[in-house]
Amino acid sequence: MRVLVVEDDRKLAHLLRRSLRDHGNPTDVALRGEDAVWMAHAHPYDAIVLDVMLPGIDGFATCGALRAADVWAPVLMLTARGAVEDRVTGLDAGADDYLVKPFSLAELLARLRALVRRGPHERPAVIEVGDLRLDPATRRAWRGATELFLSTKEFSLLEVFMRRPGQVLSRFELLERAWDMGYENRSNLITVYIRLLRTKVDRPFGRHSLETVHGAGYRLRGDAGP
Repeated sequence: MRVLVVEDDRKLAHLLRRSLRDHGNPTDVALRGEDAVWMAHAHPYDAIVLDVMLPGIDGFATCGALRAADVWAPVLMLTARGAVEDRVTGLDAGADDYLVKPFSLAELLARLRALVRRGPHERPAVIEVGDLRLDPATRRAWRGATELFLSTKEFSLLEVFMRRPGQVLSRFELLERAWDMGYENRSNLITVYIRLLRTKVDRPFGRHSLETVHGAGYRLRGDAGP
């Protein structure tokens, strides 16, 4: 999942970004609510971690502004406040869940996975396309009974394809979904990773599921390929 962290505490923000990235989740950081609104409107985030105490507009107002801008990515509000009225205010502003500091990183990751699974469209815990299976929670993938040993980026790219089987995805869409804003935008980056994926997902099994659609992008066959 691609995550936007909205947190003005730079140390905590970068700790969250590093931890989320280490778990295979491309992550961007906004230090102000105003920045979060335009970033979330411009980029397809799967989830947003939003602190309440922000400079400028606070987290409640930021959440309201996101919803007003038709940004419906699940929002997990993160704050030192624990009062019931604050939780109610956040949920009424459009947040989907609430986590009080101090918190466990494992719990934050689990809550984000749960939010992404159920909204805006219900998603299964384990994704299946043909005989390909992928479990985002454990970072494991299989072709039939054989486990696939993928790098972090290979796994992220395969997840993008498996969430949209049969659809042609452009290079830009793949970069948007599998890499955060800090990626090195080289023209051959996607080509390299598609080649790596094919060597692990297709060729050992005599399959051709990852197709090149010339002039448009790439597609994972809806049946995972013969």
